[in-house]
Amino acid sequence: MDNAAIIVRDLLTHADIVVNGNRPWDIVVHDERLYNRLLRDRALAMGEAYMDSWWDSDDLGETIRRILSADLEHAISIRRLILPALKAQLLNPQRKVRAAKDVSAHYDRGNALFSAMLDRRMTYSCAYWKDAGTLDAAQEAKLDLVCRKIGLREGERVLDLGCGWGSFMKYAAERYGAQAVGVTLSRQQVALGKELCDGLPVEFRLQDYRDLDEPFDHVVSLGMVEHVGAANYRRFMEVAARCLRDDGLFLLHSIGTRSSRVDRDSWSERYIFPGSHLPTATELVAAAGERFIIEDWHNIGVDYARTLDAWFDNFDAHWQGKLDRSYDERFYRMWKYFLKSSAGSFRARRNHVWQIVFSKSGVPGGYSTIR
Repeated sequence: MDNAAIIVRDLLTHADIVVNGNRPWDIVVHDERLYNRLLRDRALAMGEAYMDSWWDSDDLGETIRRILSADLEHAISIRRLILPALKAQLLNPQRKVRAAKDVSAHYDRGNALFSAMLDRRMTYSCAYWKDAGTLDAAQEAKLDLVCRKIGLREGERVLDLGCGWGSFMKYAAERYGAQAVGVTLSRQQVALGKELCDGLPVEFRLQDYRDLDEPFDHVVSLGMVEHVGAANYRRFMEVAARCLRDDGLFLLHSIGTRSSRVDRDSWSERYIFPGSHLPTATELVAAAGERFIIEDWHNIGVDYARTLDAWFDNFDAHWQGKLDRSYDERFYRMWKYFLKSSAGSFRARRNHVWQIVFSKSGVPGGYSTIR
């Protein structure tokens, strides 16, 4: 056994993972070159080697949860931590031209893929499982929770920043009689979203959020700020504030992380979400500044692991005979690694999902917390 194998095997023991062990979360190594690859490229190598079938696990999500809980991926040099931070803060990879390209790279992979994976409303953000037993019910519960948190009423006009295929807008129009405008940079989302919302007072715009400047009764953003980038958080909050009427509410639903260092996942950056950045609570509060008062902060992150599991089950069930006609086996392993490793990150409590309710001047008499 060479030195690389000894080092990696020793690291994995800290996460109670055994190479070629017999427990579901143990890993099976198919190619001995894996060890040197992991030491050289760490998180990038972990995902790429899985895509290349160099290793496997019967319970991939639990394997990743254990690695994250043991903090193994941070046993790296200071240089590797500092450089991504400098790039994110100084180079602004989410400028307009790059933002459109990055959004297309993920969300324009094909509507057939997302239709097979998501709930019937095509809601691509964390569901709310408190009183729900199915993905459809959990996503409707989340959409209703958002409507209730902003006090949405019939006839009101709501802006959805990063509207996806329009699941929130359609729900708000159907169940609450609201009018909705949504912006996205994905052409495929706009095309299908218009079909799904046909006949409703819902407008899709292929538009950068930074170009918005018109009044709305309420503003929501469900899983879009992760693509905004640290250099643009203040601008994002400025846009939300200038579009929100003085007595309205702004609900921000976002994945977040507690780490103050910018430690982007190199594998996800390359294969899943180019240009993305998970905000910290400190970054969001600083960006809100004096523009907003925080009325409520709700962490539903534990629900995302179950959501991701449901998405994988749907993806896997539709793979053979349907999705495999358009995507190859390497894509299957890539998408599986994406969904399962993400679920592991939420179970390790490394990542969270925050729903934050903002007002401009404070709700008269105080905001009533809704769960």
